[in-house]
Amino acid sequence: MSPKSKNQKRALTNTEVVLSPTTENYLLTIFRMKELGEKVTQSELAEQLKSLPLHERLGTTLPSVRGMLSRMTKEGLIKTDQNKEIILTTLGRNSAETIVRRHRLCECMVVELLGLELYKAHEQAHRLEHAITPELEEKIVKRLGNPKTCPFGHPIPGSGYQSTKKSKPLDTQKPGMKFNISRIPEDDQDLLKYFVEHDLMPGKSATITKSEPSLGVITLKTENNAELVFSFAVAKLIHISEL
Repeated sequence: MSPKSKNQKRALTNTEVVLSPTTENYLLTIFRMKELGEKVTQSELAEQLKSLPLHERLGTTLPSVRGMLSRMTKEGLIKTDQNKEIILTTLGRNSAETIVRRHRLCECMVVELLGLELYKAHEQAHRLEHAITPELEEKIVKRLGNPKTCPFGHPIPGSGYQSTKKSKPLDTQKPGMKFNISRIPEDDQDLLKYFVEHDLMPGKSATITKSEPSLGVITLKTENNAELVFSFAVAKLIHISEL
């Protein structure tokens, strides 16, 4: 093999896998669903993809999802087990971690460096994540001081994040429990505005005053003595750790 051929092979080996923005969105969504302990099937994934910002929703109808998953299988990014659950391959997981890392770094960047309102960070990060190169990522990490979590409390892959306390979904807990908020959902801007207005953010504490499964609601008392009521569907997305 000529020196030129050897150099070309080495360059290809060190080059990132180039993925389309749509593929990256699928990988990010699958990764987040797995992170929350959710089962990832075609129908569940199609439903979850609807939470993407409008400008990112290309190819999110069920027929499109089937076609995209077939393509991702051929590309070696995913596989399907005997229960029809979608599994990330090693290549798929590595690629997913890269896009999730960049997404969460972008959330940190637009909030901490650019002063963007928190409730807008998730949508703006979706616009920026596809354009981040390894070189730019390195500079962002250095400028931010290697953050371990995004502003919503979700771990940044590759940051060395280690949880000191095990977090649990809020909807599974009983009245009287005092807790710290570990993570909050980031997809719904109106809900995020509500969290910001009532200072219900990662690191803040609250107490469960009522849990009413028959009504599907849970009531909290915040540090500021405000009483907040959430549906179990929302409470499931809020992760907490006991004080």
